[in-house]
Amino acid sequence: MKQIGLQLSSAAQSLYEGVKDLPITSPHGHCDPQWFVKNEPFSDPASLLIVPDHYVFRMLYSLGVSLTDLGIGVKEADRNPRAIFGLFAQHWDKFLGTPSRGWLEFTLYNTLGVETELSAETANMVFDEISSALRKPELRPLDALDTLNIELLATTDAALDPLDHHEVLSSGTSGRVIPTFRPDDILNPSRKGHAKNIERLGEITGAATSQFAEFLDAIASRRAAFKSLGATATDHDVPDLYTEWLPQAEIELLHQKACTGSLDRFEARRYYGHMLIEMAQMSVEDGLVMQLHVGSRRSTNETVLKEFGADKGADIPHSVDWVHGLNALLNRVGNNPNFRLLAFTLDESTYARELAPMAGHWPCMRLGPPWWFHDSLNGIRRYLDQVVESAGYWNLAGFNDDTRAFLSIPARHDMWRRGVCAHLSDQMERGVLRRRDAERIAPMLSRDLARDAYRLNGE
Repeated sequence: MKQIGLQLSSAAQSLYEGVKDLPITSPHGHCDPQWFVKNEPFSDPASLLIVPDHYVFRMLYSLGVSLTDLGIGVKEADRNPRAIFGLFAQHWDKFLGTPSRGWLEFTLYNTLGVETELSAETANMVFDEISSALRKPELRPLDALDTLNIELLATTDAALDPLDHHEVLSSGTSGRVIPTFRPDDILNPSRKGHAKNIERLGEITGAATSQFAEFLDAIASRRAAFKSLGATATDHDVPDLYTEWLPQAEIELLHQKACTGSLDRFEARRYYGHMLIEMAQMSVEDGLVMQLHVGSRRSTNETVLKEFGADKGADIPHSVDWVHGLNALLNRVGNNPNFRLLAFTLDESTYARELAPMAGHWPCMRLGPPWWFHDSLNGIRRYLDQVVESAGYWNLAGFNDDTRAFLSIPARHDMWRRGVCAHLSDQMERGVLRRRDAERIAPMLSRDLARDAYRLNGE
């Protein structure tokens, strides 16, 4: 195995040796459950490493590379995988200094066993080496769970998903691949087709969802269906954080308008703010952990959105007001011992100012790891430096990779574990931690805190 990643001091390396081979818990991500049901080899290097990875193609697009030339928006049968990979290889040097470079190097040279250094000149050779590796039985998706040392993987699934793949997986993988309930399409009026999604929820559950009480019952029914297949969490993509508890008559009126798609922007904000609190209350009742991912302005490039759709690299971090945004929710359920809230932000300025003090007070709250633009070596350092003094280590949610790039999961966890060990060795050097403290905390941050935060230990 090549030496890939942050070079560590002797003290940090010693800590890293104790955690680098721990099983990987991946409690939040975006892998397709269909992969594990079919268990077929990944088709080609481009479809695996480039086309689905917005970290990769957004950088190439910023350099003037056409998304179409990268296979984006092109039917798989019409793509030229070798040409796509060659185009990527021509710009391989442009990823220097980015976490994507580190993840891809780890994936190529460690996970896939590629022996040829990637460059524009060697693109065809590397393409062939990857293709050969992907044909190995141990890298088929289901088998790769063992190969990659992944003990648990959670997918993210819409509330209206039929869960047919998870029905198969629940009996065939001993609970190693589980769903996560993501109800954005039925809760947030700003989502396309929101009114039709409410109607569809009624069709699936047999409830008259035009009535607010039955709408809530239908959501609870879907949550129960997810939980029966192993789900331990919900996930909410919150564009603008706002919560408000509305009187019964008012929420009934707003729900009637939601069902006809006639809410104005102000009403939609209040409706969604109320629904987030309803979801928190349901979490108290059914025990599902509530995740909030906040601070992404989605699809800021209107031309790309129109031509290629959402999730095409144009999502940009923006500022978040956590204190006021969560106030109504926390003051309604935040003291309940059955409630657990995991907070993720793209607004790094809130780490020390808001989130760490909040997690250091509210018993329900755990801080999610650095997310998306910030799960880099420097992002990990900034996160730990800013949150630990107010939140401590036990109020953190460990790490999750939050990725669509399945074979990059070990690379992402390795980067986190190296970053954790570098942080802990710095704490030792400054006299903040004794060695035995650091040796205790390293595996917690690497694996154990995530399992606890997501209630994966049978809690």
